[in-house]
Amino acid sequence: MRTFPVTCLIGPRQCGKTTLARSLERDHYSDLENLRNMRLFDTPQLNLEKLDGTIVIDEVQRKPELFALLRYLLDHNPSRRYLILGSASPEILRESSQTLAGRVGFHELTPFTIDLTGEQHVDTLWFRGGFPRSFLAESDETSSLWLDNYIKTFLDWCQNCFFSGAF
Repeated sequence: MRTFPVTCLIGPRQCGKTTLARSLERDHYSDLENLRNMRLFDTPQLNLEKLDGTIVIDEVQRKPELFALLRYLLDHNPSRRYLILGSASPEILRESSQTLAGRVGFHELTPFTIDLTGEQHVDTLWFRGGFPRSFLAESDETSSLWLDNYIKTFLDWCQNCFFSGAF
C-alpha cells in the first residue's frame, strides 16, 4: 500500500479479505454488499471526491465502472490511497489492469497454508482445508458442514452462470 496508490486485494470468498482490511488503519470503509453503501455509489464521484486518506472499497466487482473513476480521482488528488477488495475474477484483473496500469498493485489472499498454520496443524489443515471458518471450526463436524455448504453454494453459482450464458 506504500508503493501503489491503489492496492487490489483479491482472493476467493471467505478467505479473510474483509477481516484483513478491517484490521488495517484506514480513514473510510465502504462495503458494496451493504445496501446503504451501495446507494452512496449510485453517484460514486460525488461520494469519493470529498474523501481523503486511505479509502477501502470492499466487493468492488459490484461496480466495475469505479476503476476509471479511481484513475481520474488519483490524477486529481495523488495523496489518496485506495484499498479495493474483490473476488479473484478475470473481470477485476482485466478492468483494473487496463484502467489503473502503473497505479495498482495486486495482493492475492489465499486460504490458510501450512506456512501460516505451522506444521503442528498439518492434519487439521489437510482434513478441514484452509478457509478460516472451516479450519477454526469448533469440531470436525462443524467444519465439514461449513465446507459442504460452501461447495454447494459455489457450485450452484457456477451452474447459474453457465446456464445464464455468463461463461
